[in-house]
Amino acid sequence: MAATFVSNASTFLPSLSSASSATSSSVHAHNQRQVVVCKAVSSNEPPFPALTLSKRNMSIALTTTFLVSLAAKGLCSDANAAILEADDDIELLEKVKKDRQKRLEKQSVISSSDKEKGYVQDLVYKLSKVGQAIEKNDLPTAASVLGQKSDAEWVQKTNAALAKLSSSPEEKAEADTINSSLSTLISSVSQKDIKASTIAFVASANALEKWTILTGLAGQLKGL
Repeated sequence: MAATFVSNASTFLPSLSSASSATSSSVHAHNQRQVVVCKAVSSNEPPFPALTLSKRNMSIALTTTFLVSLAAKGLCSDANAAILEADDDIELLEKVKKDRQKRLEKQSVISSSDKEKGYVQDLVYKLSKVGQAIEKNDLPTAASVLGQKSDAEWVQKTNAALAKLSSSPEEKAEADTINSSLSTLISSVSQKDIKASTIAFVASANALEKWTILTGLAGQLKGL
């Protein structure tokens, strides 16, 4: 029986040895695959080279995107500038039209206001004579030209003419100055105040000169 057991054991051991050898081979093969896999994973090469951008390609892509963005902004800026320029052109055109319309209306008023221009022309003559008299300290002569009252009929007609021929705020302001300084001139001359008369005369003459320039009547009146 002992001999039989030894024989069976010898028969079994080669099988166990074979199994052990097979197992060892399997483990070795598995270990080799692990090494290969680990090597592949730890390698510096990308696992998907076809889908990976190089630094040069990425730089080109970013530069292209940046340039396209700048170009788009430039186009938008140009478009916005064109819109603003168009708006400015429209506003300028409207302003030119309004100014032209005002000039035409003023010319129409002046052309149809011969009587009013006559009153202003009379004022120019009166101031010229008064200025010569004041220069000679001859206030009686100046008083005979102006009269004694600042609300005389000729003064009222002159102020009405100035108001009718004035259209802009600047023209109206100068017309008011003429009215005020003329009233002061008449009062100063009647009081025989040579200094006050001189100041009032200069103010009246200067205001009238500015007013005729603003209204465009400077070339239509004599004695300026």
